[in-house]
Amino acid sequence: MNQPITSQKIISASLLRLRMRSPFFATLALFAKFIPTPDIPTAATDGKDIFFNPDFLQSLSAPQQDGILLHEVLHAALLHFLRRGVREKETWNIAADIVVNGIICQQGCFELPEGGIRDPKLEHLSVEEIYELLPQQDCSHCLSILDLLDNAPAGNADEKRLASPGQISSKFDSLSEAKKAELESHWQNAMQQATVIARTSNQGNLPAGMIKELGALDRSQLDWRSYLWRYLVKTPTDYTEFDRRFIGRGLYLETLQGESVKVYVAVDTSGSIDEQLLKMFLSEVKGILNSYPHLECELYYADADVYGAYELNPDSDIPQPQGGGGTSFVPFFSKVSHGWDGMTTAVCVYLTDGYGTFPDTAPELPVLWVVTPGGLDLSQFPFGETVRLLSI
Repeated sequence: MNQPITSQKIISASLLRLRMRSPFFATLALFAKFIPTPDIPTAATDGKDIFFNPDFLQSLSAPQQDGILLHEVLHAALLHFLRRGVREKETWNIAADIVVNGIICQQGCFELPEGGIRDPKLEHLSVEEIYELLPQQDCSHCLSILDLLDNAPAGNADEKRLASPGQISSKFDSLSEAKKAELESHWQNAMQQATVIARTSNQGNLPAGMIKELGALDRSQLDWRSYLWRYLVKTPTDYTEFDRRFIGRGLYLETLQGESVKVYVAVDTSGSIDEQLLKMFLSEVKGILNSYPHLECELYYADADVYGAYELNPDSDIPQPQGGGGTSFVPFFSKVSHGWDGMTTAVCVYLTDGYGTFPDTAPELPVLWVVTPGGLDLSQFPFGETVRLLSI
């Protein structure tokens, strides 16, 4: 008579298969504790440990067991809990599932249980970007059994969901800042070790799909508002160092205190910027102008041509956008470069998806690209600084 396979043997076998197929993923899995519990229908994570229903795990094939456990490990390792912030939980969970399932399926050696979300059109993006784009998508296909924290909603008793009990969600949401920092440090250490292992093994490259998500862990890409404020105005930390925007011109911070700064703002109106994103971006710019009267702002709209300048101040109405054709960044930079006297301190801020024609040579003025969700990869911009426009 065959003895039932214990949960521990299933986990051990799965970790061994992970080690053979991906040293990177196997190393990450070593930083998680796998805990059997009958209190949840399938599997879940609290951001560090992995919880699974033993009966559910035994009902899966070996490739599906590997896939479901890796799914939970990736949610934890990529700090999807910490990165959610105040975003709506259900939509965030769907976005996170799209990314994680995409990474898993791109490996070609794992399977997901029936019902897992796949959206190849979105899964190359970061979770933050997908979250912004989901309200614009038809999400009828986004009901997944691979849910992070919520139990199955009332009325959907036949739908199997990857849910964790309420106390796990409450426990995580009530973590102190110190505990959150400890959790972040734990997975940063895991990522560093996994990366080293991957590069020293015969699978020298990181697994497919991981580079984008690892880049999204960079805080500067998440808090675009803080980035914009720090770019345009002097912060307390600037009193002890040079402002990097103006080092090339040899200007010290003390010389900028009484000096007006010209801000050239361009908005891509080729069809890539919707009304909500435009309002969010310009509201933040106007808030900065209200706080720092030494800033003088000119607003331009641009597609394949450029429209403006419009004076923008805290009390002015936002002029009606113009344009709607193709995208070229050349006309804007050409216009402001010819209008700049070379003596006034000035910077450029460009709101765009990044898909267009760039100038052959970088402008003399410092440039900050504020890139919309789903836009060009930040590393592809040929000059300037870049930040992703994401709600927090």
